[in-house]
Amino acid sequence: IWSVVILFLTLIRSNIEDMSRLSVWGGPSASVFPIGNEKVFSSIWHSRRKAHFRRKTIRSCAADFKVLTSVTSNYNNIVILDTPESRVLLLDSSNNVHSILHKGTKWTGAYWDEFASLPAIVPKGPLAIFGLGGATAAHLMLELWPSLLLVGWEIDEILIAKAREYLGLSDLEKHTQGGGVLEVHIGDVFSSSVTIPGGYAGIIVDLFSDGKVLAQLEEVTTWLEMNKMLMPNGRLMVNCGAATKELSDTSEMIKPDISKRDDPLELNATINALCKAFPEQVSWKKLPKSAGENYLALTGPLPDLDIWSARLLDQLSSSVKEWRSCTPSPS
Repeated sequence: IWSVVILFLTLIRSNIEDMSRLSVWGGPSASVFPIGNEKVFSSIWHSRRKAHFRRKTIRSCAADFKVLTSVTSNYNNIVILDTPESRVLLLDSSNNVHSILHKGTKWTGAYWDEFASLPAIVPKGPLAIFGLGGATAAHLMLELWPSLLLVGWEIDEILIAKAREYLGLSDLEKHTQGGGVLEVHIGDVFSSSVTIPGGYAGIIVDLFSDGKVLAQLEEVTTWLEMNKMLMPNGRLMVNCGAATKELSDTSEMIKPDISKRDDPLELNATINALCKAFPEQVSWKKLPKSAGENYLALTGPLPDLDIWSARLLDQLSSSVKEWRSCTPSPS
């Protein structure tokens, strides 16, 4: 169903310049929201035989979507949609969903949920989110860990204002009964102003532009500098996006080499850079197709997966056992 929604939004974006005049879109909500994954959406255009069905479905669902706001900032084309079940944040022409707020649950069924497993394996202390966006991850984290101090960094001030108005961000800036809270900061995460005395217990990195991981995240020096912001035994957990390298040789596509097909260092430049920065100190996992096929990375020694699992709710306890160690590719 999400492919229908994305097709509809793509058609709208390509034909109407002033989206602020629009009030309703078509399509029901769902729980699969890949970030930086162009494959999911480009595949829509390869199914021309179903075009008539899609147009019919879009028309029949047109009353289910409403545009709450549409504004252009220095960094993003911000669109927030409202559906009967969710609110959705779009930021660029890729139409990738950058944040989601379900009206009945904080769980998303996508990579944001994975970030909520990080507090179980880091020291006590402030935990940063670089690339706060609409604060999807923060909603679930404060629900599961109500004493957390989250420090969110976002470069787009207008996006933060819209998230406060439409995505419940302002609620997270109030202390929970357990004392937890989200502190929001506007600024560039690559500047010195982001560092804090004593360091962060953990840093969640979720930085994208135009549907792609920021180029800085594919550089070893970026990770070495970011690691300096952590307290002892602190960790980075990173959304590395989708595969950034495809099997291009025809023989590889027909009968791919197992190591190339499964090796994240061959397929994802961000994980490759991380593993070069921290040899034998990076773990990775790839989410299933139903959750967007994003790669995630975790720095530090591979945790005891059984102990980690036991500290989490059922929704996360099995998925953390999918983490595995990686080693850097030869230079």
